[in-house]
Amino acid sequence: MPYRIIIDAGHGGFDNGAVFRGRKEKDDSLRLALEVGDRLVQNGMQVAYTRTTDTYRNANERIHIANHSDGDVFISLHRNASPYPNTYRGVETLIFNSGDKKEVYANNINKALSDVGFRNLGINLRQDLAILKYTSMPALVVEVGFIHSNCDNDLFDDYFEEVASAIVLGILLSVDENVSVSQV
Repeated sequence: MPYRIIIDAGHGGFDNGAVFRGRKEKDDSLRLALEVGDRLVQNGMQVAYTRTTDTYRNANERIHIANHSDGDVFISLHRNASPYPNTYRGVETLIFNSGDKKEVYANNINKALSDVGFRNLGINLRQDLAILKYTSMPALVVEVGFIHSNCDNDLFDDYFEEVASAIVLGILLSVDENVSVSQV
């Protein structure tokens, strides 16, 4: 049975997430989630989404969708934020605790995104996020660069295909260590 990946596009609807010069996190995360999902399907994975349109789902709804989708891993895609524009940049992945498969996913995704050009800020343990705590499968939040960073936004826009491929590669490597880059 193929792996089933639950893809969560952060924010949505009235919840813009972080905003920088008119750019909304909810739009970036949805665009990326749909692209990552399509590429995962092309690589033989099953995919379920928490949203595929600009709709709002609260944390409980996202958790419910994830827990009733028979998933093997829950990946929430976001853009990081900073109160100080162009001060911080890079990718980081949030997990509830360390020491299991979600840490493997986090490391592989961060590494693949750093190969695209993002600074690898590593893994951050976050026990205050319901979607990490209450999902019944390994769960992670991938912060794909800072929306308040021109450098990260340029990477996100100019290398969008490579960013999506990197996330897919990180997922596939976590599922099967024998995946080659050419397959993504």
